[in-house]
Amino acid sequence: MLAFLPVVVGLVVMYGPTLYDLLSGPWSQDEQMHGPIVLAISVWLMQRNWSTMVQASENGSPSAWGWPVLAIALLLYALGRSQGIGFFEVGSFIWMLMALLLLMRNGTALKKQWFALFFMLFMIPLPSSIVDLVTMPMKMAVSYVAEHVLYWAGYPIARTGVVLQVGQYMLMVADACAGLHTLLTLEALGLLYLNVVRRDSTFRNIGLALLIVPISFTANVIRVMALTLITYHFGDAAGQGFLHGFAGMVLFMSALLLIIGFDTALQAFEAYRQRTLLHTARI
Repeated sequence: MLAFLPVVVGLVVMYGPTLYDLLSGPWSQDEQMHGPIVLAISVWLMQRNWSTMVQASENGSPSAWGWPVLAIALLLYALGRSQGIGFFEVGSFIWMLMALLLLMRNGTALKKQWFALFFMLFMIPLPSSIVDLVTMPMKMAVSYVAEHVLYWAGYPIARTGVVLQVGQYMLMVADACAGLHTLLTLEALGLLYLNVVRRDSTFRNIGLALLIVPISFTANVIRVMALTLITYHFGDAAGQGFLHGFAGMVLFMSALLLIIGFDTALQAFEAYRQRTLLHTARI
């Protein structure tokens, strides 16, 4: 670990200004406040796998593939820093870590840390053109489902685009409620759950990974519906207070409960399938 200390100091010096720009810029906005959390979790994941990585890569020699990876990292950093392209600048950090693992260890070390490096992708600020392109259809879909569910439940609700009118109140589904950043945050939550729980069943891992997208969408719908109901029953002031105080908690709690619920359902289905196969084999 001490051998990496000069490298850590170099990374802090190189990427310290980048981190400051992120904390005072994109990561200070509601849509991307998950950025520092993702970075902290990624560092924890790397630390958790560190001893296993060292043992697995002890007998290997440094990989020459680290030099071209390092060249890509430096090129992305130079372009991103000089041109103000955060996608390149922050993304270069992942390439840099990959290069250092290859040069100071080998490919085995890189494999042991693959998930921590992959998880860091969720902290990279996306270009606004991509965010705007994807966010509007998502907001339309979330507001459409929320409207129909509440209408089915008997509430006086109507929709115009992404604007919901319930009773005398009008609410606009904002980017923070159903945007691309929210979806990516929930994707990160689901993938982190899979990694921490470490299920041995391939069926459950693949099944839950595929369900993360509809789970994320459902959690967004629940968030919008909760905000709409609070506004309808307690007024606009309560709704706005809820939006800034507890909407995020509702979003992540509902997503986590859905993930755990679907994981339990997949476990029950797999156990039922195994019992059925065993019973068939006995017959």
